[in-house]
Amino acid sequence: MTSAHPVSSNPPLRQPSRLNTAANGERRVGVELEFTGLAIERIGEILRQTLGGEIRPHSAYEYTIAGTELGDFEVELDYAFLKERGRREHEPGILDELGQVSEDVLGALAKRVVPLEIVCPPIAISELHRLHPMIEALRAAGARGTSQSAIYAFGLHLNPELPDLEGATLLAYIRAFAVAYDWLNRVSDIDISRRVFPYIQPFTKAYVRTVCDPTYTPTRSRLIGDYLTDNASRNRALDMLPVFAHIDEDRVRSAVDDGLVNPRPTLHYRLPNCDIEQSGWDLRPAWNHWLVVEALAADPERLLTICDDYCQALDKPFGDWLGRWGEGFERYL
Repeated sequence: MTSAHPVSSNPPLRQPSRLNTAANGERRVGVELEFTGLAIERIGEILRQTLGGEIRPHSAYEYTIAGTELGDFEVELDYAFLKERGRREHEPGILDELGQVSEDVLGALAKRVVPLEIVCPPIAISELHRLHPMIEALRAAGARGTSQSAIYAFGLHLNPELPDLEGATLLAYIRAFAVAYDWLNRVSDIDISRRVFPYIQPFTKAYVRTVCDPTYTPTRSRLIGDYLTDNASRNRALDMLPVFAHIDEDRVRSAVDDGLVNPRPTLHYRLPNCDIEQSGWDLRPAWNHWLVVEALAADPERLLTICDDYCQALDKPFGDWLGRWGEGFERYL
């Protein structure tokens, strides 16, 4: 299917220095978009029109758009209870009349305050820009994102595949994100609706102080254990549970009772807003911010220098309570 937009108006996104995996394939990124304003049927049709494929409804709350140019896309109401009820709606005897009315009322309410989510398949970094016509079409149809309401804590999630799963690589990404977090939070202009909810919590300062210490050289097993001790939750701005579950699922499951943890060899970057309603918004700003983390993780000597400086800032009598680290971080870029 030919794109509706010329290549010149939709250039590829910038690439990290480490573009390939250890198996020498191009790294891929999963993208998740949360928004409201459109019926699930309309979203499915927009995806079919912009990317091709076939619409396959599973329930009133879950659709698959299968066989697109980029793979299979999932569209779902981000509400586990309703999705489960939707899957059972055709089972005989499962819903009595009162239960059906309750679900209808709950579903109507949920569609006003719970986002619909597009879960994209893993897409090669060089192909990510091909999502932009889809985003433009959703915006034109009336999709509304984070800033449209004080209760819309909607996000854009990026799930970058890691270049490898070595302990040193995993630690480098944690460190790079830890020292860059205050800056990322500032330049991303995170909406107040997202900051007051628990979904995108930073690592604790105590954990950051541990991992950023240049003398911290854990084995991969210890790195996972230390992370689980302090971060046994999906609600982190950088969620490491998917990749740690990919490496040692039993260990993660024993520490985190959450069926939504999905093992995969990726990071789960949850911080950015989904500002889909804003003219011209696309993946580019959040991706360019993420590339700062990529660059630091790929430069061990520079990263250790920054980590040492950050530890010194944290060790001051009042720490960094004025937030100066985030303001001064750009001197390292």
